[in-house]
Amino acid sequence: MSLPAETNIYTPRQRYLLLITTLIVLGLLTLYGLLGYLTAFLGAGILYVVLRPWFTALVHKHKWNRTLVTVLLLLFAVVVLIIPFFALTSLLIDKVRIVAQNTNQILATVQDMERKLGVQVTQQAQVRQLLQQGAARVSQWIPTLASSVLNVIVIVGLMLFTMYYLFMQEEAFLAGLRRYLPFREKTLDELSDSLRNNVNANVLGQGVVALVQGLLTGLTLWIFGVPSPIFWTVIAFFMAFIPVLGTPLVWGPAAIYQFTQGHNGQAIGILIVGVVVIINVDN
Repeated sequence: MSLPAETNIYTPRQRYLLLITTLIVLGLLTLYGLLGYLTAFLGAGILYVVLRPWFTALVHKHKWNRTLVTVLLLLFAVVVLIIPFFALTSLLIDKVRIVAQNTNQILATVQDMERKLGVQVTQQAQVRQLLQQGAARVSQWIPTLASSVLNVIVIVGLMLFTMYYLFMQEEAFLAGLRRYLPFREKTLDELSDSLRNNVNANVLGQGVVALVQGLLTGLTLWIFGVPSPIFWTVIAFFMAFIPVLGTPLVWGPAAIYQFTQGHNGQAIGILIVGVVVIINVDN
């Protein structure tokens, strides 16, 4: 005796809606899982736009090997951008460790500043307690920073892999954008030109300004006797990207430090150069 044929409990329309819903949910879950790596894709896109003129000139005009040019551009990104970032991170960790181990010196500096200003805003016991708590927290943060290095390496690797794909499959990538984006050809060209101009203006322009401000800050601190001017040059370069605040976060405390050490002329010199020259570089 033959068994009756099984029938699906869903109608064709219900199956279609269920499939679409499942795909949307899976897509949202995938996007949620990739949120932690969003910076890798954004960084790859920005570097692709910045480095694409070089790629176009070498590959399409001078007929260089595509793979060779791609590898050279990736190495350039690593040497110019990534290695300095890791070096700065290492320097910061070392500086933080030194500060955490010299709380008494910081306390003496605070007390000296209060004597010179003629105002007492803290008590020794409170400052010592705060410094000890800060040192304890710093000691806890250092292992956390070390453990996050693996995550940073993964993000950097994903960024480099994405850049490699964008350069090696450039034609297919651009064709896909033109095919699936809901814009006309003329609108896409205008958006492309606007994106390229904005990225170049913000990344390259701000990068040059930050470099000049960082070098001027480091040179000023070196002239007026502030310790570790090279380290503060690098810090000032990155601080210059912060709107409004910027390099005053570096040369301002440096002037206060020189004042607390009794070097009033050097402190005034730092402030004059900072206010008159450094912060006006981008004007």
